[in-house]
Amino acid sequence: MSTYYGRSSKDLQPRSSRKTLSESPPSSPSPTAKTFRHDRVTRTLDSSSDKVLGRSSSYTRRETRLTARNRQENEDHDLGGKDYRKMYEEALQENGQLKVRLQDSKHELVKIRSQLDKVTQRQDRMSERSSSHEAEKREKLSLEKKVSDMEEDLKVLTDLRSENQRLKDENGALIRVISKLSNQTPQ
Repeated sequence: MSTYYGRSSKDLQPRSSRKTLSESPPSSPSPTAKTFRHDRVTRTLDSSSDKVLGRSSSYTRRETRLTARNRQENEDHDLGGKDYRKMYEEALQENGQLKVRLQDSKHELVKIRSQLDKVTQRQDRMSERSSSHEAEKREKLSLEKKVSDMEEDLKVLTDLRSENQRLKDENGALIRVISKLSNQTPQ
């Protein structure tokens, strides 16, 4: 594991793609390479002193971002090899299917509610009919009672008529008897 000057091994993860100074080939360094190494060492030392003073250079911020990104990539690969993009696409597909099922369920619910309303209206009509049937039955019973009362009154009336006719006949007979008797009386 390699470390940079002024940094602990906790802050930086090792980079497998970058070669350390000890891994570089044993050729003589070019003047630009020497300058580059020297600049990097001085920048690292300067950044350490800047951190002590509460300042950080853009170089250290960039390095921090890169190490954080590498750390995140390593964590992503270390999490059991899960492909989050694939999982995301599967979740999107499942959400789409669930949305379609939800819409179907909503349409079915609307149909069922309309059917329930129709059945309720039918039952209301049936109950109205049954209540009107009951009212009709009561009215029919009362009418039947009136008819039977009228039939009895009619029987009484016919009896009264027949009795009245009999009385008229008796009255006529009495009138004839009286008139015969009055005609027979001496004058």
